[in-house]
Amino acid sequence: MTMEIALARVDSRLLHGQVATFWTKYVNPNRILVVSDSVVKDQLRKTLISQVAPANVKANVISVDKMISIYQDSKFDSFKALMLTETVEDMVRLARGGVDFSTSGINLGNLAFTPGKQMITDTIAVDDEVIAQIKTLTDEFSIHVYAQQVPSEKPQNVLDLINK
Repeated sequence: MTMEIALARVDSRLLHGQVATFWTKYVNPNRILVVSDSVVKDQLRKTLISQVAPANVKANVISVDKMISIYQDSKFDSFKALMLTETVEDMVRLARGGVDFSTSGINLGNLAFTPGKQMITDTIAVDDEVIAQIKTLTDEFSIHVYAQQVPSEKPQNVLDLINK
């Protein structure tokens, strides 16, 4: 057995009101795992994340390597996780490390616009590097990558949005 991933989401804002309110109610996790090598070293951001988490769900901030190691550890089999990363690159690292997203797929919620990127939805900006990372997830690992801001929205295949 391994832990259940109820939702795997890439969101440059990580845990914020929309995720804490809508997605937590929708997937009903017993743990929120914020997977970020930069946030794990930032006490202020870690504190803010723990404050935003709903009262009934514990939030942890862990590194990518830590997530890979606990994913296979039977001590964590009881986790029904809502997993958040800031980047698609971190999801690729997790998939390469053996984290299985075949059931959950990967939700792209918010990828911030920076110069050189193009908007494929109102909240998702990509460049060639991000597109290559998405294609790695879909082609190498057969993971469904979809855009969906909130549960009430219809999920959209990200490759279809890129190819428009």
